[in-house]
Amino acid sequence: MKIRSAEFILSASSPWQFPAPTLPEIAFAGRSNVGKSTLINSLLNRKKLVKTSSTPGKTQLINFFKINDAFHFVDLPGYGFAKVPENVRQQWQRLIEAYLQERECLRNVVLIVDSRHGPTAQDRQLKEWLDYYERPVLIVASKIDKLKRGQIQKHLKQIRQDLSLEKTPLAHSSLEKGRREDIWKNLVPSIEAEI
Repeated sequence: MKIRSAEFILSASSPWQFPAPTLPEIAFAGRSNVGKSTLINSLLNRKKLVKTSSTPGKTQLINFFKINDAFHFVDLPGYGFAKVPENVRQQWQRLIEAYLQERECLRNVVLIVDSRHGPTAQDRQLKEWLDYYERPVLIVASKIDKLKRGQIQKHLKQIRQDLSLEKTPLAHSSLEKGRREDIWKNLVPSIEAEI
């Protein structure tokens, strides 16, 4: 995928703030600090379009980015161990569920799992939820550069088993351009009719 333009559009704290559903969307989901922002920046070949942080829970709103004036990338708040009050966490959950369940222009959800630790209970729950609502989902294992080369396939196989996947998840490292291309090959069919 050749990226001609990528720009931040808006942050939404409630569904009424979402942009008009005129373009196809690909959403990125995963636990806090799993590497969602890094993956988005890597796919777009940008360094700082999406703010990255080592602090879990940095993304607290749903962030929309317009790509090539043809589709949106949507960065969802991370779930899991973010140090936020319970009422804020519940608010995030309602916001994410409203987006995933009702957004008619959503074409694919990239569920990012940390390759070092495998899926959490919340990753499994989200995968089951997406399957129930028949939302297409692409599993990407992040941070594979933190594993020894000999461990990568073993960890990918474990993620496949834990999430009952038909195929091995795609691996991502921001250091390896080829892995980015593999992810794009899996995403383009979901939006190509509209780009």
